[in-house]
Amino acid sequence: MQLFKLNTQISRFESFADFSRAFQLCDQDLIITNAFLYDPFMRQLNLPCHVIFQENFGQGEPTDIMINAMLKHASILSFNRVIAVGGGTVIDVAKLFVLNNVEDVVQAFERKIPLLKQKQLVVVPTTCGTGSEVTNITIAELTTKQTKMGLADDTLLPDHAVLIPEFLKGLPFRFYAASAIDALIHAVEAYVSPKANGYTKLFSQAAIEIILRVFEGIAAKGQDYRLESLEEMLMASNFAGIAFGNAGVGAVHALSYPLGGNYHVPHGEANYQLFTAVFRKYKEKKPVGAIQQLNQILAGLLSVSEEQVYDKLDELLGVMMEKQPLRDYGMQPAECQEFADSVLEKQTRLLANNYEPLTRDEIIGIFQSLY
Repeated sequence: MQLFKLNTQISRFESFADFSRAFQLCDQDLIITNAFLYDPFMRQLNLPCHVIFQENFGQGEPTDIMINAMLKHASILSFNRVIAVGGGTVIDVAKLFVLNNVEDVVQAFERKIPLLKQKQLVVVPTTCGTGSEVTNITIAELTTKQTKMGLADDTLLPDHAVLIPEFLKGLPFRFYAASAIDALIHAVEAYVSPKANGYTKLFSQAAIEIILRVFEGIAAKGQDYRLESLEEMLMASNFAGIAFGNAGVGAVHALSYPLGGNYHVPHGEANYQLFTAVFRKYKEKKPVGAIQQLNQILAGLLSVSEEQVYDKLDELLGVMMEKQPLRDYGMQPAECQEFADSVLEKQTRLLANNYEPLTRDEIIGIFQSLY
């Protein structure tokens, strides 16, 4: 039984310029990024690389329509290495560019075509949440299916993950908060996954400790405190990515996908809405085992009793980002049942990582409690 793997080489540089020299970026490289990152960090370097700006093909998180248009645009370019510089959208898109002969990504997500890796992939994350720089997973909204779907395959593993803290300096607080909360959820879900083991729990716990320490600093000193811990948060996100890349994430992510797919709620924000409600249900159903170990760790870090852990988490995360009723996104009461059915039908890959199985009625109840 495989316990742990990390095939991605991790590097760290002070600046993108240092990275570009070390990796000898050239005319056979395709950079996928955003203009708001390219202009301040890359343009002055006059690199000979091909460049695609993700936002020219669609706004928000990745969809099959956006990715197919980008693939078509890139089909006339000559490149053998893909350089993804951005947040979750850019990274998820870029992972599909390494595959051979993909014209319609829905076929890849549904595994109707062989997944064959043709290009090298280098990922430079510019948020502190995705962890995608060390995972074999890409996520997109499949518009014809009206849901988000994940594709997990080792052909999508980045060859290199490159950490450059300077990219976090200009990240608006709301995006910082959403991505950092998402990293926390990655670490917590991975900790209680049935696939977790001593190796993955080391990375989960390290990520949790860093993230909660920084969040408490922000709560005490204000939003600018994050600027004192940018490298720590980038590393914590990476730790969480390593943990969930091996152990997986479960119901929090699974239940959030219909919210993102139907109402375009950003990924980290959608996960945040479901986070503690799912874990309260886990604890109610099976209070001993990994969740008890987790809650002991959280109680120590948050200086509360185990019984107060989720209340304290809600309070602390509320400082980072306000939690909204699901109806504020446009969700309708009948969709509590519809979303539950969608989750059970389409998110079996994630539900397999649940700490404790959730029934249809329990999933409906979680949605209703948050409505």
